Amino acid sequence: MTALKLNNSTIGNAEPMTLMGGVNVLESESIAMTVAEQFARAASDFHVNWIFKGSFDKANRSSISSYRGPGIDEGLKILEKIKNNFDVPVITDIHESSQANQVAEICDIIQIPAFLCRQTDLVTAAAQTNKIIQFKKPQFLSAPEMKNVIEKCKEAGNSQIILCERGNSFGYNNLVVDMLNFQIMKNLNVPVIFDATHSLQLPGGLGNAAGGRREFLLPLAKAGLSQGIAGLFLEAHPNPDEAKCDGPCAIAADTIYSVISQLSALDTFIKQQDASS
Repeated sequence: MTALKLNNSTIGNAEPMTLMGGVNVLESESIAMTVAEQFARAASDFHVNWIFKGSFDKANRSSISSYRGPGIDEGLKILEKIKNNFDVPVITDIHESSQANQVAEICDIIQIPAFLCRQTDLVTAAAQTNKIIQFKKPQFLSAPEMKNVIEKCKEAGNSQIILCERGNSFGYNNLVVDMLNFQIMKNLNVPVIFDATHSLQLPGGLGNAAGGRREFLLPLAKAGLSQGIAGLFLEAHPNPDEAKCDGPCAIAADTIYSVISQLSALDTFIKQQDASS
């Protein structure tokens, strides 16, 4: 099973948990720093491989009036400050091919959003940065179809690939997570991350924005970790009810420590069981 090296850490399905933890959209430097401080403390105390996540632009919002973010220049400045202050790798998503090289100057991992992972020009541009590329599995694709995404990225010259599960569409305004997807994607010989946050979405559930079910974050994340995967993707906010994007799915920043305590312990237990079987 392929594992990826990032700085002094390893991202792999048999390795200790990698946590991609941060904010949904970069609302402000102060909010991002507050959330980063909470993740940093938990990651240090529980020996978790932490990568900070934040989006400079949410180009796929439900409504034209929805907040999108500070833009690429200001967003990358915030990400660079967090990267330097906390000595942590950072990940963000891109929506256009022209953004790839600029983002690669700061970010350690480039994420391709679920709706865009079949866009050949975007995948090629990201791949050619030689950064690790994380692909969100679209809500409309089956796990076996992600093999085509992997092959497209490899054809562009980059085999440093992570797949991220985030649920599948289940009728209107609902997502479900098929636990078999984790094993299927692991068999594609790449690290698998579980985006428990966005798997809790109710797409379009608020009419002009996504609803969510943050109260189920912990049990859903535990279920994902039980599959022996590389790690989790979690988003938080100091006051989720006031968040400008996906607040109904985000956990409160002051709960991060407790949540990571439980999840890291479970991950250790699962990996020990897998190693002895």
